[in-house]
Amino acid sequence: MTDARTPLPTLFGREVRAIHCAGIGGMGLGPLAIYLARLGYTVTGEDDAMTAPMRAQLERAGVGVNAVSSEATGLTCGFRNAEFQTTQIDQASLASDIPHSEIRTPHFPDLLVVSTAISPEHPAAVAAKTHNIPIVRRGELLAEVVRGKKLAAICGSHGKTTTTAMLVTALHRAGFSAGYILGGLFNDTSLPPADTGDTGWVVAEIDESDGTIENFSPEITIVTNLDWDHPDHYRTPADIEAAFHALFARTKRAVIGSIPNSDLRTSHFHHTFGSAADAGFRYQITRAANDGQTLALAGKFPISSATVRALGDFNAANAAAALAAAHLMGATLAPDLLAAYPGVRRRQSILRATDSLTVVEDYAHHPAEIRALLTSLRSRIPDVGRLLVAFQPHRYSRTAQFKTDFAAALAIADRSYLIDVYPAGEAPVAGGSTADLYAGLRATAPVQPVIYRNGKTDATLATLARDVRPGDWVVFVGAGDIDHSARAWLTLATEYEKAANHWGTLGVALRGTLSPASKVRIEEPLAQKTTMRAGGAARLYAEPADERDLALLIDFARARAIRTLMLGRGSNLIIPDEGVDALVISLAAPHWQHFEILPGNLVSCGAGLRLKNLCGLAAAAGLSGFEFLEGIPGNLGGALRMNAGAMGGEIFNRVETVRVMTHTGEIKSLSPAEMEVSYRRCGALAENNLVALSATLRPAGEKSPAEITTLIENHRAKRQAAQPRDPSSGSVFKNPPNDSAGRLIDTAGLKGERIGGAEVSPQHANFIINRDNATATDIIQLIRRIRSAVLKTHGITLDPEVLLFGANWEDYL
Repeated sequence: MTDARTPLPTLFGREVRAIHCAGIGGMGLGPLAIYLARLGYTVTGEDDAMTAPMRAQLERAGVGVNAVSSEATGLTCGFRNAEFQTTQIDQASLASDIPHSEIRTPHFPDLLVVSTAISPEHPAAVAAKTHNIPIVRRGELLAEVVRGKKLAAICGSHGKTTTTAMLVTALHRAGFSAGYILGGLFNDTSLPPADTGDTGWVVAEIDESDGTIENFSPEITIVTNLDWDHPDHYRTPADIEAAFHALFARTKRAVIGSIPNSDLRTSHFHHTFGSAADAGFRYQITRAANDGQTLALAGKFPISSATVRALGDFNAANAAAALAAAHLMGATLAPDLLAAYPGVRRRQSILRATDSLTVVEDYAHHPAEIRALLTSLRSRIPDVGRLLVAFQPHRYSRTAQFKTDFAAALAIADRSYLIDVYPAGEAPVAGGSTADLYAGLRATAPVQPVIYRNGKTDATLATLARDVRPGDWVVFVGAGDIDHSARAWLTLATEYEKAANHWGTLGVALRGTLSPASKVRIEEPLAQKTTMRAGGAARLYAEPADERDLALLIDFARARAIRTLMLGRGSNLIIPDEGVDALVISLAAPHWQHFEILPGNLVSCGAGLRLKNLCGLAAAAGLSGFEFLEGIPGNLGGALRMNAGAMGGEIFNRVETVRVMTHTGEIKSLSPAEMEVSYRRCGALAENNLVALSATLRPAGEKSPAEITTLIENHRAKRQAAQPRDPSSGSVFKNPPNDSAGRLIDTAGLKGERIGGAEVSPQHANFIINRDNATATDIIQLIRRIRSAVLKTHGITLDPEVLLFGANWEDYL
């Protein structure tokens, strides 16, 4: 803290000594606060999402950050540092006509500066208005504090922070003492994010996002690139180009721009950098290795080469721009100025690099940035590895405007994992959700697997952890709080690796328990075992040869607290893309498919018997009453669990008894009255850990095989006329009372509606078909869209009839 007599520059034409910063944990305002503190101002701040590295830098610079609020006036004033608490000012004084300047104590700040994420309703802003304290934006204050100095301003759509950090590093290594304000933190502590110098120069990145760019008149302007961004502020590309043109016109000495932006030349002071032959500051990459790259320099560069501790074409361009700016500022260039460049947090930061897994984090949040990043990373991945990207969109307006471009950029990856939009204080915008981006990505790259769990970031990241294979590169991308998720994910990935090894060990042990006729597999794909042909794998999968092996399976799982799930023909279920953490048991062996006629024309059928086969065998025996089962693509066990039905019939209308096995391996025979049967549900099989082994069925009567066959053909013709033949899971939604789910969906205009490879059947609206390699996420997203549209159109919430295998719909809808 400075002595009260220390002279300080006036700001905005008034004396300012104490400044409070709301949003000080951000990479824009935090370094500016440090710069202000080093100038001699008394600076405090607050932030609801303060990170430990930023707090450490602020405290090292003498900036006070804590969370103490004052109750002196009954207000939460937002100036939370203890030194700046409001003192006891009685209500009468506040209500009087005495000017605020006469009653304010030294504990009030003279100025409140806010980041772009701070809304007018923020407690700090409300308190400042109450006490007549001026409020300015971060960009406005930055422009004010560098006024009168020689400003080297770094601007552009992407690469600003990296280029600024490289310029600061080069100047520091060259012994050129310039002040600087970085929009981030260096990866090490060799340099703070801001400092003052003694040459009269200040290096700072300036942000065009909120229009405060118009306040700057730099000595030198470095423009890294120019893409349309911030559509909430710049409605058209011409608007943002005009803002940059105006900045270049106000630049006093030189504008340095990349060759792709050479059309932005504003005067004879313009300089270009790039790898093209006509670039003023020219470079070529001559060596690239894991520790960095070497650039051959030519043109206006006074040196012939430079070593840069950063990889990729994008970083080569940033380095060339930084070295060109350093030269024009008057620094003496040398080949090693960037050889020890420490890098910036969240700019291609390597969080883990092993032979089996590389994890990268990057701040990219514009399609052009993401495209450049993923292209660069893909070139570095070994042939055995895949590029997996977890992306958090930043702002609804940007997502809405560029979702097609985002989708095209993300399509470079092998798999994408989407997280909900980080709003940065912005209200939702139509078409700007992650669900909208998901739909666009599936349309752009229909073959690429894409995972999105609405609002369930933990579930999305858990799927990513499960999907990783040796040799993969995982990159976390976004300008929000995805960096926290990235670091948490590293721990999660380790846990899942241990879990995978554990499932493998269990599989080996299980094989030694069962007879050779039984099958046991680890990470068994389940999609092709369902009629929808979508979904992930079972951690452990088994096909018991008989009841003895089934009992051994159940006992094995119970002793180890492993969840068991029964899988029939997969006709009325959806398997999540992440698969299921369970032992999945399928009664696919011949033992479970018997059909036997008992005395009294009763029929004993195995739980694994296909309904189509049951229907045909009964017809051949002249036993009627099973014709409605024709066309239901399941087996008897699944039909019992769902009380499957069609054409006015239900399976439990024909059931006499069901043989079941309990979770302890005991076998019982239950009547329908004991099994909690209702519409499309059998509670005993769904919830009581009972496994159907077989059932005794009673036919409706006897008819000639020819008569029964005629009925079957009639049912088949009706089904084919009314229901699609494409892969599906059958009826998706239960019919609401006195209505039809298909009618509601149809009249909501949803026939043919499509997300990715999933489509509402044009033939029957209560069917979702796998039109083109649909993923389970496609199907779930389409279900969400249908429910939302029907609720909006008819005021009715449809409940799924189809099961979500191993999961609860409540966690997905």
